Amino acid sequence: MSAVTARQFRFGSELRKLREKAGLNATEAARRLGIRQTQISNLEAGRIGASPERVHALAGLYQCKNQPYIEALIGMTGERRGGGWWEGYRDLLPASWLDLAELEHHARELRDAFIVHIPGLLQTAEHAREIFRQAVPALPPPDIEHRVSFRVKRQAILFQDSPPPYQAIIHEAALRITVGGPTIAGAQLKHLLAMSERDGVSIRAVPFSAGAFPGSGQSIFYARGPVPALDSVQLDQSHGVVFLDAEAQLAKYRTLLDRLEAVSMSPERTRDLIATVARNL
Repeated sequence: MSAVTARQFRFGSELRKLREKAGLNATEAARRLGIRQTQISNLEAGRIGASPERVHALAGLYQCKNQPYIEALIGMTGERRGGGWWEGYRDLLPASWLDLAELEHHARELRDAFIVHIPGLLQTAEHAREIFRQAVPALPPPDIEHRVSFRVKRQAILFQDSPPPYQAIIHEAALRITVGGPTIAGAQLKHLLAMSERDGVSIRAVPFSAGAFPGSGQSIFYARGPVPALDSVQLDQSHGVVFLDAEAQLAKYRTLLDRLEAVSMSPERTRDLIATVARNL
């Protein structure tokens, strides 16, 4: 059986949340539906999908009347499993990287917040290559190139016919760190300026003058789903990627991003800052 993706696991976990909210254990739920308990377990683990009829039956049993949420769950289970472009990297990169690309692909809106890095969706290939060269332990050249090509392919989400709205909040420190030297850093800043002019892309800088601000110790990636309950947060930690989807966690990171936006510069002033930094390289 192929590995369970984060999106498949999320579908199963949503079913488990509904069951637990209804006060049923897996055995009782299976009995009422006339199926085996192992089917409930496999559904909730994301190992198998479910037909629209099955999802409606589960929602009815669990007394869920949120129709947009139910339809969103049906959309998740009705997708072809393992069909995205990212599957070509299945044996080359960590599974969490593929999960992130799949999350971006299905998101209705994307929000990024970075302190000392340029967001991956806005990096040039040369900038990304320099970042991957700093990995610990060191990566062999072929692995670096796999990561660079994967990062560039992710960026296609911003160039499709109807891209999801994308907001990136970047601290001034990330703009001023000369990754790869003046030539590569200058090209990266020019790329940021070009991307900031694209429809649906908003780039805002948090200036040094803003002082202390919430969320300063981490990067935050927020993907809006078809309904708020299916939003997702991804945190990029030194030990690996973490995905969060609990209601309280989503509310916390929405608030953090809103407060970050409040202390950031406007897109227009941000473009002026980027241009100034580029001129001073």
